[in-house]
Amino acid sequence: MVPIIGILVVIGAVVGGYLLERGHIRVLMQPAELLIIAGAALGTLLIGNPPRILKRIVQSFSGIITGSKFNQARYTDSLKMIFELLSKARKDGLVALESDVEEPLKSEILKRYPHFVNDHHARDFVCDTLRMAITGNLDPFDVDQMMEMDMEVHHQESHHSIAALTAMAESLPGLGIVAAVLGVVITMGSLGGPPEQIGEKVAAALVGTFLGVLLCYGFVGPLASNLSKLADEERAYYHVLRVGIVAYIKGTPPIMAVETARRAVPTHVRPTFLQVEHACKNRSAATSAAADSNGASAVE
Repeated sequence: MVPIIGILVVIGAVVGGYLLERGHIRVLMQPAELLIIAGAALGTLLIGNPPRILKRIVQSFSGIITGSKFNQARYTDSLKMIFELLSKARKDGLVALESDVEEPLKSEILKRYPHFVNDHHARDFVCDTLRMAITGNLDPFDVDQMMEMDMEVHHQESHHSIAALTAMAESLPGLGIVAAVLGVVITMGSLGGPPEQIGEKVAAALVGTFLGVLLCYGFVGPLASNLSKLADEERAYYHVLRVGIVAYIKGTPPIMAVETARRAVPTHVRPTFLQVEHACKNRSAATSAAADSNGASAVE
């Protein structure tokens, strides 16, 4: 929502300032110039990127509109989920998590956290790591390196779409000059005509340069910057998951592993110690009550 407000502010400031200087808004209405610049920019995007990156760019725009999904509630839920998994592993051994990581969509623990289980990148990041931990006695350093490599690959893939948009933004001023040159060519062909007609064609040519610069620095460039920040927030989320799992594999108790992971959460969305403790205790109490109820039913 905020980026949309920002776009409106850019348009309002530019057009408002132009009107305050007694400019004629009709002069800025040059659909041919806009077609040349926007169409050519889209063409450069199609030429320079494979379909998978183009698809990722389209998918990324929903994140720009809705904002980051990695808020404090998401981190609190994820820390609570890590605590449940690690507590189960500490009580019954890592092998007890085999059914959870093999079929996460059917896991009694994971399906309580739809934000996590429906994010296949994060889900695979955690489940694949735990699967390796179950199969053998892995060194914590090796697990840490493996998770870091996975994060780096995913982060690089995220930045492919950002680099594509950045390249498109950098091409816009040049394409604006192309549109302006074409306008000058048309103007030269009209020499000898009425001065008013020549003036309109010169103005149209200059609007091409104006649109190219405005689209670059006012719209496409900031959108690419926004995507870069969203990618960094996603990387920060994976880092928190990594810290919690590696801490447990090193032999840290579940509650301490979760606290270690909490300290890795960015400060602007970091839940407090009491918030995480309350969430974990509530889940533990609910799990114990369910177990007692099932045990009583079995006795009956």
